[in-house]
Amino acid sequence: MNLYILRHASAGVKRANPVLDHKRPLDKDGKRHCLQLAQVLNTMKLQFDLIVSSPLKRSMQTASLVGTEMGYEAKILSSAALAPDATFAQFQKLLRELSGHENLLVVGHNPNLNAFLGSLLVPAANCPASGLDACAGAACVRLRKGSLARVNLARGPAALHWLLDPRTVRALYATSTARSRRKTSRK
Repeated sequence: MNLYILRHASAGVKRANPVLDHKRPLDKDGKRHCLQLAQVLNTMKLQFDLIVSSPLKRSMQTASLVGTEMGYEAKILSSAALAPDATFAQFQKLLRELSGHENLLVVGHNPNLNAFLGSLLVPAANCPASGLDACAGAACVRLRKGSLARVNLARGPAALHWLLDPRTVRALYATSTARSRRKTSRK
């Protein structure tokens, strides 16, 4: 399975009230980034079999915008296993339940997406006994808002194939939409 892990795009400043924070939508930059990311993924000829998102508004919006621009027509599933307070055990259960899909996109939040990705790449059993507390069974991977990681879970341990940072997405988008023809003067 190819697992694509996407952190939700920019949604402004975190709100002090947790109820209001759960309903916080994407801001203008976040929406624009989603559209740019979808364009880059279309250029890469990627298609998702299934998209699963955290139930929070900003993640659902990110999943919806990217999915719509990529031509994804199925329903986007909502899962508490991707919510900010989810555990790695819940995430692993979700992956087991969806293991029949070849290309799976999950959309969630930090800090748990960082931890989930790190734990997939370096399982706790692989940590040296003396340094178990230091590595806590995970590799350190930083997902900025709007970052997308591709992890292959086909055989053996997970392998990180690539990571698209928002800056990289902007640069790829700019090159994919640039005119192929040189400008000529009209005299």
